[in-house]
Amino acid sequence: MAGNSQRRGAIRKSGTKKGQTVGSGGQRRRSLEGRGATPPAEMRKYHPAAKRAAAAKKAAATQQTTRRPAGRPSTRKGDDGPELVLGRNPVVECLRAGVPATALYVANGTENDERLTEAVKIAADTGISILEVPRTDLDRMSSNGLHQGLALQVPPYRYAHPQDLLESALASGTPPLLVALDNISDPRNLGAVIRSVAAFGGHGVVIPQRRSASVTAVAWRTSAGAAARLPVARATNLTRTLKDWANAGLQVVGLDAGGDTSLDDFEATTPTVVVVGSEGKGLSRLVRETCDSILSIPMAGEVESLNASVAAGVVLADIARQRRA
Repeated sequence: MAGNSQRRGAIRKSGTKKGQTVGSGGQRRRSLEGRGATPPAEMRKYHPAAKRAAAAKKAAATQQTTRRPAGRPSTRKGDDGPELVLGRNPVVECLRAGVPATALYVANGTENDERLTEAVKIAADTGISILEVPRTDLDRMSSNGLHQGLALQVPPYRYAHPQDLLESALASGTPPLLVALDNISDPRNLGAVIRSVAAFGGHGVVIPQRRSASVTAVAWRTSAGAAARLPVARATNLTRTLKDWANAGLQVVGLDAGGDTSLDDFEATTPTVVVVGSEGKGLSRLVRETCDSILSIPMAGEVESLNASVAAGVVLADIARQRRA
């Protein structure tokens, strides 16, 4: 009878090898279990609605950047993990520059010299952990094994949010002076720009989240410790960030050898964003179209262009001169 879960199973007909046996009535391994109600479309993995929902969730997560205080190393491991500075000279230079390292690794049996002594002394004075490890461990931790028995672990840099960077500059009491780097790929150029911005009264630097150098140990060392004092922000979309800053009252000025405005004729006492292009290609098309004007640096001689960090330093020095006057 339909709906009767207590019914007996069918009885096998006579004449078979197993004889007349009673079936399970569908209550054992051959039973069919219902799958329940059909889930919503967005919960079905291969349904177009589910794919659209996953894409929207990913886009929302990308646009939402966590705002954290700038200039300090992150204590939480993110996309950029800790890195190692290898070699005696690089390690000593980073320690002298005040890079916020977390550990100094010294290989057992390393021959002592003045650089090793200085590195250990600075690490001990600043509270950096000093760890003696087998040389084979350092060999595994380094890609090429050229560590000279010394390595410094540097945590990932903690970036500011572009909006926080703007608000901090507006609240500083002086006309905001910010620098945006358009796809600068050399971390040494990034570190040199950070150093120049700090030296000439700038309020911060913004870099794209992709296709750009990050604040690595090399950038820390080149900035001579300025990265610890000057906030650096990461923008998901540099063009959109520049447009937002322009709407907030800042003039956006790009640097290019073939610019339409000479640095001698540039007025920089108002809130300004200086955009520096990449080492080879210069400003990208969308960023160039966002700029209010394109500056060129007058030069004597047959030099076609300057290094990106040098050009930024020249412009920032002239802006600082104008503002002092």
